Amino acid sequence: MTLKKARKFCLISAVVLLGYFSFLHMKIQESIHKPIADDAGYLIILGARVKGSVPSLSLQYRIDKAAEYLMANTHTVVIVSGGKGPGEDISEAKAMQQGLIEQGIEEGRIIMEDKSTTTYENIVFSKELLPDPTATGVIVSNDYHIYRAVEMAKKEGLDIKGVPAKTPKVALVKSYLREYLAITKYYLKEYIGW
Repeated sequence: MTLKKARKFCLISAVVLLGYFSFLHMKIQESIHKPIADDAGYLIILGARVKGSVPSLSLQYRIDKAAEYLMANTHTVVIVSGGKGPGEDISEAKAMQQGLIEQGIEEGRIIMEDKSTTTYENIVFSKELLPDPTATGVIVSNDYHIYRAVEMAKKEGLDIKGVPAKTPKVALVKSYLREYLAITKYYLKEYIGW
């Protein structure tokens, strides 16, 4: 391949990649601007990193957004979903439970799912604990994550909508780039079978 052809190939590849990432970004933005259902039968909070026993900023934003929804929708039960990973002294579910109780959510409304380690497991394991899997639900995660989480939940037969929490500014670029790759992996698995 000549240098001229190599440059042309690199340029075309860059344009295609940029177009693809723009498409993914558009899908993410569409998902976080959809109307949020009131009085959902259940709410699932997806886990994120805990530093020792303290929620990371990403997880704290999820806890805060869920508490806000639960205070406004007092009949909604909540499933806190996330296991215990490396560097975590307690499970992500336990950290979320404690955070919600601190914000005035009654412990009796909180269902613990503390075995999952991935978004897919969050959804599948949480589904098993739902009081009524046919009810309309909502799922809370950081905004960049809502599109993929809702798509996965719908694939599992859940009638669910997203409630986006903000993403920490310091992690914005890294989070979106990682999510573009995670969505691509999801597409390859679901639609191509890789």
